[in-house]
Amino acid sequence: MGLEIARHLGAPLEIVLVRKLGVPGHEELAMGAIASGGFRVMNHEVLAGLRISEDDLNRVIASEQQELGRREHLYREGRPALSLEGRIVILVDDGVATGATMRVAVQAIRAQKPRSLVLATPVISASTLREFENDAVGVVAAMVPNELNSIGEWYDDFSQLTDAEVTSLLAGPHRKV
Repeated sequence: MGLEIARHLGAPLEIVLVRKLGVPGHEELAMGAIASGGFRVMNHEVLAGLRISEDDLNRVIASEQQELGRREHLYREGRPALSLEGRIVILVDDGVATGATMRVAVQAIRAQKPRSLVLATPVISASTLREFENDAVGVVAAMVPNELNSIGEWYDDFSQLTDAEVTSLLAGPHRKV
């Protein structure tokens, strides 16, 4: 989706790599999220409510940091990240349920001092939309349901892209400043 928006606007495309920190045994439930650059957002209610041990948390973080590093190396193919300083940034996601991964992406982008930041997504839960609006993030969304159990329920086909597909999409001319 980000590629199509970048093409339509004639804008460069950049990636912000984030990983959800899934609860062991219930990986779809986010206990937090991390982003490249050492950014982290934790869901303290989930951590406390499920009594996640520090050892379990650290194991998940280490595993997801390793995957972030792998993807960063593979997807960038030696290209440096584009500077976002002073730019208008449109952060695109396929959907936002709890917002854990989006919050950490917002942190990572804000650290680069963009001129403004807008979140664009086809679907976002009403409660998460309110949180982002309260945090002065502009949000553009096609659908805002009160209940959002999973993003996949809003798609006919929600299959994941392969590494090869991502690498191919990122290698095009839209990467240029």
